[in-house]
Amino acid sequence: MSAAARDNPNAVLDLVKVEIAYGGIQAVKGIDLHVDRGELVCLIGTNGAGKTTTLKGITGLQPVKAGTIRYAGENVTGRPSFELVRKGLAMVPEGRGVFGALTIEENLTMGAYVRNDDAAVREDVERLYGLFPRLKERRKQTAGTLSGGEQQMLAMARALMSRPKLLLLDEPSMGLAPLMVQKVFETVMKVSGEGVTILLIEQNAKLALEVSHRGYVMESGQITLSGPAKTLLHDPAVRAAYLGEGA
Repeated sequence: MSAAARDNPNAVLDLVKVEIAYGGIQAVKGIDLHVDRGELVCLIGTNGAGKTTTLKGITGLQPVKAGTIRYAGENVTGRPSFELVRKGLAMVPEGRGVFGALTIEENLTMGAYVRNDDAAVREDVERLYGLFPRLKERRKQTAGTLSGGEQQMLAMARALMSRPKLLLLDEPSMGLAPLMVQKVFETVMKVSGEGVTILLIEQNAKLALEVSHRGYVMESGQITLSGPAKTLLHDPAVRAAYLGEGA
């Protein structure tokens, strides 16, 4: 367990010296990272930095070469994804991955497949329609006919149907128009405001740091900076590398 997790027993996610490789290529090089209960933490970096690979390691989609991943105090290194979902860990993947032939309502129901409390599931559907009013307006529409931003909102709502203790968001702004990016980030803040613990992977460093409590900067498979999001937002090196401003 990392020193940060020892000092704070509220750590929901704790990565210690995690290494992940694709064949002979070391994609993640011994990183430490933690997310505490109720936090919104971002992991930023350029394309190819190792951000998505880190998520795949956390969720059991990519083997971990070395190190430890603890979730809710339990060593889950290498556990299969379906086990982690049942334990309250949900991910919204890059590219959204909604079921295009199913309606919005059917997609939401699929998100609750690990649950057997039907009445509470119906209540959660209505609660999420309150959080995502655009989805309520289109509840009988097939997901494949939605815009990219609407599909992103559906993917987030579907993940929330499992009542996760930790929500992983992989590049939620990718491929969206600027106005929709803003709406997606407003939704991320609302979800965080409801007390959901979130790890946000994002290339849009400025927006990610503006909405997060803490942040990590990843370069070439390593964590190069970490700290309060507002501090990183004003760090000259971060501004020069990710915000297009001179140091």
